Amino acid sequence: MSKILTFAILFSVCVVGMNAKDDDKATDGLGEADAIEMPESMLFHVDTLLMKWHAKHFLSPASEELFMDTVAMATDSVYADRLARIPSVIEMPYNDVVRKYIDQYTGPMRSKVSYLLGAMNFYTPIFEEALAMYELPNELKYLPVIESSLNPTAVSKAGAAGLWQFMVKTGKLFNLTYNSLVDERMDPVKSSFAAAKYLKELYDIYHDWILVIAAYNCGPGNVNKAIHRADGSGDYWDIYPYLPRETRGYVPAFIAANYIMNYYCLHNIAPMNAQLPYGTDTLHVSRNLHFQQVVDLCNVDMDAIRALNPQYKKDVVPGESMHCILRLPFDAVAMFIENGDSVYNHKASELLSRRKFVNLQTSSKGGGGFIYHTIRSGENLGSIARKYGTTVKAIRDENGMRNNNIRAGKRLRIPQ
Repeated sequence: MSKILTFAILFSVCVVGMNAKDDDKATDGLGEADAIEMPESMLFHVDTLLMKWHAKHFLSPASEELFMDTVAMATDSVYADRLARIPSVIEMPYNDVVRKYIDQYTGPMRSKVSYLLGAMNFYTPIFEEALAMYELPNELKYLPVIESSLNPTAVSKAGAAGLWQFMVKTGKLFNLTYNSLVDERMDPVKSSFAAAKYLKELYDIYHDWILVIAAYNCGPGNVNKAIHRADGSGDYWDIYPYLPRETRGYVPAFIAANYIMNYYCLHNIAPMNAQLPYGTDTLHVSRNLHFQQVVDLCNVDMDAIRALNPQYKKDVVPGESMHCILRLPFDAVAMFIENGDSVYNHKASELLSRRKFVNLQTSSKGGGGFIYHTIRSGENLGSIARKYGTTVKAIRDENGMRNNNIRAGKRLRIPQ
């Protein structure tokens, strides 16, 4: 796991989408009947995302001499032959729909492909280790290209999130925590292993990888209904007309993504330069912790912590509520360990202001206020009275007691 954590530095690389001008080009020349449904992530804008922390630190444009604007096209027979040569256990046939997606990747989206190729250098070790654990085809590592354009914080209009675009309900089925503070769908490592497990379970149902990919996108229920409407056929291309419109484009887009990731050079596309990021390590956090406490004492900036830990939605690690990890650069980890409790105690009352007890002031027999005290083992009325600056008689009168007998666990009203 240490190897994938080193590469997981690029958690928030935002290599997604085309600019507004490219969005218009994506459907130019496609008639109404021939229009293809572009996966939502393919339409994300890249302009505002290039300023993200990881993109600024670890990606740079490809050399101009390597990136040519000339679009190199090929014949149908050449495309079909190239797809057949990809070493894959997943069937990747060629047809007019696949061609339209290839045309998008090699044409108006070629600059985006350059970004995706650069980012894959960082994400591939994570994806491949997760897929290998469940003995799944390596080609599935390109699913996040279609799902999220390799943006770990991507959120779809339907509410799916992360690299693998889990819905909340599905994520919980695969042990991805979701609450007000944490969304593990955006954790690249955890979500990748969850996705691999889900894909394995889908394959146990369909025993056909193309149907698995379709079911991953639209759910097994929609695939089963399409199979039923196609008179029980288990061939994806037979059930194609009966699938949701987005899913009809999803599988061809996946085939086209495999094509472009293997043959980008033949279309004059150069990967964006990706530098190997500095090493990171994980800390197990068993107490509540705010990112600002780490920033102040561990010589690391806020953008870096957020980029390395996108699963924490409010900059708070709820270590007291659940098992949590925090990813930091090596130097910051060393400083965190060296500072010890000082990090947790730093501005804790200001940054983590969640009171466990509050004093409840109400009227009492004497006209003043009172508070409640829960009796602990070993306490007596005398020690309780001294603690609150009152008398045994006052406590007995407030609680209507006839003697000094008390029992651990009971509550007393203490007059103020």
